[in-house]
Amino acid sequence: MNNRALMGLGLLAVGALLLIFGKGEAIGTGTMISYLWPSMFVIPLGLFFHWMYFSMLEKRGIGLLIPGGILITAGVVCQIATVFGSWGYMWPGFIFAVAVGLFEFYFFGGRNKWLLIPINILSVLSALFFMVFSIGSLIGRFTSQPIIAMLLIVAGAVLLVGFKKRTV
Repeated sequence: MNNRALMGLGLLAVGALLLIFGKGEAIGTGTMISYLWPSMFVIPLGLFFHWMYFSMLEKRGIGLLIPGGILITAGVVCQIATVFGSWGYMWPGFIFAVAVGLFEFYFFGGRNKWLLIPINILSVLSALFFMVFSIGSLIGRFTSQPIIAMLLIVAGAVLLVGFKKRTV
């Protein structure tokens, strides 16, 4: 890539950040760091561990993949939660981060089948918590107590009155 293309990508990124985080007020260094700290500190450290494993240590330091996978996944979870303000829904991603780190260790390591037990337990637990909290939030957001109360009243009336079966 030439310098002009890099400059263009940089300007596009800065402009997009100004649109996303600006909201009409001046953007300072503190505002940018408060939104982008996972992308600035956590994800690069995870990438550094992966770089160490794949290029520097010539695949001898397999243990570096566990913290590398955990840091990259946790960084992505933190970045999403920070940008969208969804910490209450994204916390199961931290459980999933451990599963990702262990899976990388399993996949690139000796393929020890016993590692699949904690990987599957953590993945299912994370998915279960994510579904429970996300679905509960969606139900709470799109429904209100009077609607649920009316649905329960209608369901109870239908059960009381009921539909008689025709017997022949």
